[in-house]
Amino acid sequence: MHLAQFNIGRMIAPRGDARVAGFYDHLDEINAVADNSPGFVWRMVDEESNDATSIRPYDGDPDMLVNLSVWESRETLFDYVYRSGHMDFVRRRREWFLPLGEVFTVLWWIPEGTIPTLDDAMERLTHLRENGPTPYAFTFRQAFEPEVPESVL
Repeated sequence: MHLAQFNIGRMIAPRGDARVAGFYDHLDEINAVADNSPGFVWRMVDEESNDATSIRPYDGDPDMLVNLSVWESRETLFDYVYRSGHMDFVRRRREWFLPLGEVFTVLWWIPEGTIPTLDDAMERLTHLRENGPTPYAFTFRQAFEPEVPESVL
C-alpha cells in the first residue's frame, strides 16, 4: 500500500502579486526536493508546467491551490514535510496563505501502483471534515495503518 496525500491552501493574492512571489519563485525548488525525496512516488502536475498551480477544482475560488501526491509510507511523507527543505516553506505559509479555519490536509491508503484522482482527493477531504479521522481519510496526528487485503492473509 502507498499513502496518498491531498492539501489545499488559499493564497493571499493572485500569482504575479509581489506578496506571493516568494512562494512561486521557489516552487520548482521545493517540488524538486519532493521529487528527489526517499519514498516519493508521484505528484499531480498540470499539462503545461511542473506544478499544479493552474488546477482550480473549487469553482469561484481562483486563489485556492491544491496539491496531490503519493508516497511509499507515512514516514517518508512525514520526513519530506517536516525534515527536509520543505519545512522552511511550511514555517512561512502564513506569509502566502490565508487561514482556512478547517482541515486542509487529508491522507489515505491506496494500492501500490494506483494514481488517485482529484475528485477522490476532494471527497476524502470532505469526508474527513464531516466525520473526523477514520481509516478512509485521516491526518498525521490521527493516522491509521493500511488494511491488509484478505487475499494476503
